[in-house]
Amino acid sequence: MAITYLKTADPRPETENSDIRDLVSVMLTNIERDGEEAVRRYARKLDGWTGDIVLSDADRRAACARVPQALKDDIQFAHSNIRRFAEAQKATLSDCEVEIIPGLIAGQKQIPISSAGCYVPGGRYSHIASALMTITTAKVAGVTHITAVSPTRPDTGIPDAIVYAMDQCGADLILNLGGVQAIAAMAQGLFGATPADILVGPGNSYVAEAKRMLFGKVGIDMFAGPTDSLVIADHTADVNTVAWDLVSQAEHGADSPVWLVTTSQALALGVQARVHALIEELPEPNQSAARQAWADRAEIVLCDTRQEAVQVSDRYAPEHLQVQAADLDWWLDQLSAYGSLFLGEETTVSFGDKSAGPNHVLPTSGAARYTGGLSVHKFTKTVTWQRSTAAAAHELAHRTARISRMEGMEGHARAAELRLRPKPAA
Repeated sequence: MAITYLKTADPRPETENSDIRDLVSVMLTNIERDGEEAVRRYARKLDGWTGDIVLSDADRRAACARVPQALKDDIQFAHSNIRRFAEAQKATLSDCEVEIIPGLIAGQKQIPISSAGCYVPGGRYSHIASALMTITTAKVAGVTHITAVSPTRPDTGIPDAIVYAMDQCGADLILNLGGVQAIAAMAQGLFGATPADILVGPGNSYVAEAKRMLFGKVGIDMFAGPTDSLVIADHTADVNTVAWDLVSQAEHGADSPVWLVTTSQALALGVQARVHALIEELPEPNQSAARQAWADRAEIVLCDTRQEAVQVSDRYAPEHLQVQAADLDWWLDQLSAYGSLFLGEETTVSFGDKSAGPNHVLPTSGAARYTGGLSVHKFTKTVTWQRSTAAAAHELAHRTARISRMEGMEGHARAAELRLRPKPAA
């Protein structure tokens, strides 16, 4: 048995992380001190945006009206799928209660978070799907107030299609903002927003760092790094399909890892030979991003057995995991560390990224070892409660007092023993 690396990735440089942290820290401090004026300064300086920060109802309607009907239909299709999946997730959440000992009743309640801030990436691509994934899921969970933000383009603001998606999904407030300033504005409740209890949505390294720094004051969906994808394939897989699935994910950016784990040397060599030609078919800037990602971040791993392929994949814990191999049920049963799993060549990460239904906001950088992606669960608090009869409290008091005194916590013991006092007659 052997695991052989036919292509390895370069180590990711760490030097820029400290620079990002320092810059984001300064920005957050300035915005906390100067509020909306600091946000406007950063919007002008970084995005060239001098227009209104709050998207008015009239501008929202006008943007929606400019979206072609065919694209509206596509967005509505994706929105419906995402909503239906989120509703199915919500159905798995339930309140409960149990009598632990006679007279002691305890339970749990599912309570939606009150307010959410949804970040929709912009920049090189218009991430319509991110609006659908974040806002729809929050809405289905029962979040009361949802603020949505996205980077502006000079003189035009947020692209119309993103505004339409935000509107369809039920965003209560839309802000013409991107970057650190958008994250800070949602967290602080600037420009009429309800201060966010949780911040969700993917973004660049500056957005990710801002969320990381604010975590604790507010909740976040997860610590996000560059998107990553892994394909497991055997001799039954099609070289061209595997190669395109890898290239399509590499176009996310030069720092986005893609990995092929295969039990077929012929497939590995075929994909390696095919990728470069496929990258050349992409337009710019996608082509340059994919070329750099493949050169620096891609790996090809050849395994003798499918058990070894599972071992390698679980170690990577990819954000997206595709399996193009025989006996799909076996892989579903064996694989345990991934953000979202795509079984068979009839599905692809592209489906999941845009319209299939399961959420595309997923753990990166190996975080799938311990967490899943965005879901209604992230927007829901599972809280507990308890009540007791006098008889049950009697036993609880004795046992709690003894445990407390063993721990040296006399106050706890006395608070427990107060429950032993007889109640005065009515």
